[in-house]
Amino acid sequence: MRSSNPVFSRRGFSRDNGYAGFNTAPQAGYAQGNPYAQNPYAQNPYAQGGVQYGAPPQAPVTTDRMTMDDVVVRSALTLGTVAVGAVLAWALLPVSTTSYGLAIGSAIVAFVLAMIQSFKRTPSPALILGYAAFEGVFLGVISEMYNSRWSGAPFQAVLGTMAVSAATLLVYKAGWIRVTARYARVGIAIAMAFMVVMAVNLLLVAFGVAENGGLRSFGPLGALVGIIAILLGAFFLTLDFKQIEDGIAYGAPRNESWLAAFGLTMTLVWIYVEMLRLVAIFTNND
Repeated sequence: MRSSNPVFSRRGFSRDNGYAGFNTAPQAGYAQGNPYAQNPYAQNPYAQGGVQYGAPPQAPVTTDRMTMDDVVVRSALTLGTVAVGAVLAWALLPVSTTSYGLAIGSAIVAFVLAMIQSFKRTPSPALILGYAAFEGVFLGVISEMYNSRWSGAPFQAVLGTMAVSAATLLVYKAGWIRVTARYARVGIAIAMAFMVVMAVNLLLVAFGVAENGGLRSFGPLGALVGIIAILLGAFFLTLDFKQIEDGIAYGAPRNESWLAAFGLTMTLVWIYVEMLRLVAIFTNND
């Protein structure tokens, strides 16, 4: 099963285009807890000697396995690249028509790089860091734009993103949310429907059918849509956490920690952008 994040196409930790934690076989074991110990259909794509059923994760052929430290380091590098790109764009590109054009161009390049990585079978640090750099330029320009009209909005959006991420991690680690195959399917279906609705709304606005941004207006309706988008971002975070957890448990190769960093970065960017809009909406209503 392929999953997750705003582009809906990043691969999970699996060599067979599947998702280590969400197999297509019956999911009886998930209802009781540990999918490795209790699901007779659970499989480890990295196990020595091929697929093994009904057994806990086994050591892979290589001992160069992904660890949480690897994920933290790669995520710090990727998010740090986003931050550096944003700071430089904010400092060097004053708000103007030219900077808006550069922001749109950077967003397009970042999207293309993200799509290329999403369809690659192996992670490419160059693609991932390139995506992060261009995404940073885009975020720097729009953050400066928002700050020029709603002073302090980017700082509040950063705090909001951190709060949502911390709350999601707490809920996930506490076991209040179980990331099962059904949970993932339903959540991704809702997210895809949301994206289709937003695309239609964009077309209606572009052709003048919907005024003031339509569903993305800076009013109560826009706030509701923004809250839904942030909740979807939190959903994607739970998938990211599950993929990281499964990757470590199954002994994924160390270089796949770049995939974890890639997924987390895309999700956090999603949440930040939506949080930025939400802060602006609430500031407008004050």
